Amino acid sequence: MVLPLVLFGNCWCSCSSTIFCPFPLPNPPFRYSSTFHTKLQPQPQCSLAKIHVKSQLSNRDSIRRRRSTNSLPISDAQAASFFALFQEIGIGFEETQVLFSNNPDLTSLSVESLRARLSSLRSLDFDPLAIGKLITKRPTVLTDNQIDPLLTFLRDELQGKLEKPRLNRLLSSTEQNVLASFPQKVRFLVDRGIPVDQVVHVLNKVSLAKVLCGRSVDEIDRTLAFFEPFGGIDLILKRPQILNHDLDAQIIPRVNVLMELSDGDVDSVGKVLVRFPLFLNYSVEHVEGHVGFFSSFAELDYRQIFRIIQVYPAVVTASRERKLRPRIQFLKDCGLDSDDIFKFLIKAPTFLSTSFHENIAYKLVLLVKIGYRFRTKDFAVAVRSATRTNSVNMQKVIGMFLNYGFSCEEIVAMSKKHPQILQYNHASLEMKMEYLIEEMGRDTEELLVFPAFLGYKLDDRIKHRYEVKKSVRGAGMSINKLLSVSEETFTGKPRKAHA
Repeated sequence: MVLPLVLFGNCWCSCSSTIFCPFPLPNPPFRYSSTFHTKLQPQPQCSLAKIHVKSQLSNRDSIRRRRSTNSLPISDAQAASFFALFQEIGIGFEETQVLFSNNPDLTSLSVESLRARLSSLRSLDFDPLAIGKLITKRPTVLTDNQIDPLLTFLRDELQGKLEKPRLNRLLSSTEQNVLASFPQKVRFLVDRGIPVDQVVHVLNKVSLAKVLCGRSVDEIDRTLAFFEPFGGIDLILKRPQILNHDLDAQIIPRVNVLMELSDGDVDSVGKVLVRFPLFLNYSVEHVEGHVGFFSSFAELDYRQIFRIIQVYPAVVTASRERKLRPRIQFLKDCGLDSDDIFKFLIKAPTFLSTSFHENIAYKLVLLVKIGYRFRTKDFAVAVRSATRTNSVNMQKVIGMFLNYGFSCEEIVAMSKKHPQILQYNHASLEMKMEYLIEEMGRDTEELLVFPAFLGYKLDDRIKHRYEVKKSVRGAGMSINKLLSVSEETFTGKPRKAHA
């Protein structure tokens, strides 16, 4: 590689070395090779030349800065104070110059007032760099007189607990004249029933620009008033994000769908919304599509559909084609008519949305292995009970029965009489089996006749009644009669009539 030579004083200089000469040299008629240059010692004269060039650049920068500060309608001392103040928050010289050029109002402020405004921002736990970015994006944060009351409100009344990203968006993207009404609207929320210790929770969940800054007090009041019959403040506290929806275009039409299904039952609709406020996220078209599917494909009426929504409002989150249709078809293939399907879904609604490959498939295999015939009504009933537990617990329940000497045929027979035994907790069943054998001295075969024994509470029902009647009837009493009779019949005391 051949490097060019540059003349500095009485020497030829390349970027890697310098050749000295005691007298002035003419322009070089040729280029020296880099190999030759590397054998020569570097000269301090070249370094001095570079320092001289840097000094010239530094002088030019100083001159440029002096000209820039002199171009501002403030004194040099004031300009220097401004530059030093902005440098503390990460805003450089050129950015400061642009800010002052584009925002002449800054020059009318004193350094003390700017420092006080910056101190107010720091009191909200803004770090210096975040303040610098905020000011660069929205310089009026420094000049608008309406900001000070807002910052005081955020610091004192909200205790600076508003999340920093939301606060940053509020200050950087909202018009300053709208921000002036922000404290008033927050106080209005408190006056309308939102607890003081919960108002920050609400503010941190909603879009501040949309809910508070973009709406008047009357619009906010109208939205809160609409929700009063349907859960009111409890509904809002459970999911404040529902306030982001437009009242006329979204909230009212979506609530009206439920009102039509419930035949105007306000209390029932309110319970659905409080239980699952996410329901309001789904459009009218989406919900009506689910209603139409259950009406046409499952042949359910509106009363039955609303009842399913009451039990499991998250049904609207399930895909109609990917989940609802094949599972309703499965129930049909098992021989269930529309009333049977309704009863199935009331008791096991999660069957419609539970993962097939990670949940339902394992249970179907277990049921077939112990002897259930696939696609029969009995099989569907067993699936209904299995839906209410997980596959691991169900496998342990079956294993426990096998360990106590029951055959697969006997397990199927017991579960047909009392399907719930497949969904009971295996540890609880183990304790009841031990009490039946060890304390009551009974044979496990009695469960073939009365498997519902395993559904009663061990301490409150089984132990209590057995201890009461043991001395009267002896150890051979029927466990069916012992447990299945009502409390009035068992104690012999009629229930007191209420006034």
